[in-house]
Amino acid sequence: MADNLPSEFDVVVIGTGLPESIIAAACSRSGQRVLHVDSRSYYGGNWASFSFSGLLSWLKEHQDLHEDVEEAGALQKNHASVTSANSTEAADSACLPTEDQSLSTASCEIPTEQTPSSDPESALEVNDFEATGEKENDCDDKTSVPSTSEKETSENVPMAKDTAEQPKKNRITYSQIIKEGRRFNIDLVSKLLYSRGLLIDLLIKSNVSRYAEFKNITRILAFREGRVEQVPCSRADVFNNKQLTMVEKRMLMKFLTFCMKYEEHPDEYKAYEEITFSEYLKTQKLTPNLQYFVLHSIAMTSETASSTIDGLRATKNFLHCLGRYGNTPFLFPLYGQGELPQCFCRMCAVFGGIYCLRHLVQCLVVDKESGKCKAIIDQFGQRIISKHFLVEDSYFSENTCLHVQYRQISRAVLITDRSVLKTDSDQQISILTVPAEEPGAFAVRVIELCSSTMTCMKGTYLVHLTCTSSKTAREDLEPVVQKLFTPYTEKEIENEEVEKPRLLWALYFNMRDSSDVSRNSYDLPSNVYVCSGPDCALGNDNAVKQAEALFQQICPNEDFCPPPPNPEDIILDGDSLQPEASESSAIPEANSETPKESANLRNPEEPSE
Repeated sequence: MADNLPSEFDVVVIGTGLPESIIAAACSRSGQRVLHVDSRSYYGGNWASFSFSGLLSWLKEHQDLHEDVEEAGALQKNHASVTSANSTEAADSACLPTEDQSLSTASCEIPTEQTPSSDPESALEVNDFEATGEKENDCDDKTSVPSTSEKETSENVPMAKDTAEQPKKNRITYSQIIKEGRRFNIDLVSKLLYSRGLLIDLLIKSNVSRYAEFKNITRILAFREGRVEQVPCSRADVFNNKQLTMVEKRMLMKFLTFCMKYEEHPDEYKAYEEITFSEYLKTQKLTPNLQYFVLHSIAMTSETASSTIDGLRATKNFLHCLGRYGNTPFLFPLYGQGELPQCFCRMCAVFGGIYCLRHLVQCLVVDKESGKCKAIIDQFGQRIISKHFLVEDSYFSENTCLHVQYRQISRAVLITDRSVLKTDSDQQISILTVPAEEPGAFAVRVIELCSSTMTCMKGTYLVHLTCTSSKTAREDLEPVVQKLFTPYTEKEIENEEVEKPRLLWALYFNMRDSSDVSRNSYDLPSNVYVCSGPDCALGNDNAVKQAEALFQQICPNEDFCPPPPNPEDIILDGDSLQPEASESSAIPEANSETPKESANLRNPEEPSE
């Protein structure tokens, strides 16, 4: 029971996002007594993954907090604020928790071919859907939701009649998406794992990789001159590519070979350090076609923001990660990014950490004399003493964040009926970068997931769009959606194949990016540490660096997430266990229920499957 928690811990962690979960696992592994709490009913916070019905419940919960959803800022109510106490016996004045400003829903829409019913009874808010599909809703771009019954939705969304007219097309309906809702695992944050990145290294070192399985991203795509095409990124891809001339292939291989060892040849780039990477590429005798591929799909940098050194470093990192687990540098966890925080939570629990979801922390109790936080007060009024407190920054009160300036991330989640670049296989996992067209705007990253990633139902694709916000999420991302996809309401010409995938469902929202906020921006006791939410980068290096830095402050000179002891090296001595030092990093075999194409992470010295 939550009200029977121990009254004293070494570390209290509030929030179950990725950085917090890594820190909790590291502290527990080093022998610290860890309490890990979250006011939400699910793990991951802003790093979580939801089923389709779960995402609609999440959306409804956040919409209910504000009538003006386009500018909504409050998403989670149950968060901690800071209060002070004169001494250990002072009264615990529990400050009212404030609302989370880290997310804002913009709009949710389910396109239909007919105008929604004008019946006043149909103008209802989003409801929590059951996976059986007994209740369905359509959202317009103002997030007011005309609700219809299953029979009415069948009339609005083409089903039997269209199938009869076009027998070759298997039209996906909203009713099917509702019924298959449990097959969706929709991430709030869209990222990939670099195969030689910090998170992969940590997963292998700590043996947390045994709790998850991964798939290799199969394609790197580019959007150029109005069409999507595949980018050659390995030696085999380059020489098999039919769009490049033999001269271009030699140019590209020569340049990529240089990038792998560019530090050894400073004379090749020193004179260009003051210009952008885009301008530098023009000096390297690369054709415009190759310049575009290198800039946007290999280095994945913008034309104006990245220096020559940044571009060379990003290109080298891309090439360095090639071939470790597949033909591209990237991996994706089966069942979504939300699995990763849970994997580290499992590790923490294995070594004795205690977990409490739906557990509200009312306030932090600060000793006025020492200036340090000495306890938390939970929803039951229990005082829990600890030496160290780690808090995800969206839990802080408005007053605590009064002088903090945040950036925003624009996000969109789409369900489509086929891939943006059709091939013989319907199980492609792709990443595509669409460059910005307007000054001051940002490139949009598109990650397209197929059903074998266990994130969407068969016959559909789950598409994530992400960019740094310059406007609202819809304003930033809808132009890219219109370039890549066909609205579901657009009428088809009989027996004519539609060129672009059909957009079946879309959600736009903004997420706060606090990754560049200094801890000094918050007025906090010295033993209260701040964990930021997700950033806009493709990888997870910021979360790992943050977790390791905070862990070293709490446990100086301790190894960060060392390998677990080998069971064969554990010596039983009476009632105690005395593990001997071990560097074991063996990974168990894959679960038989997991798709055959998934892969376990292995030690860097071991060959990949």
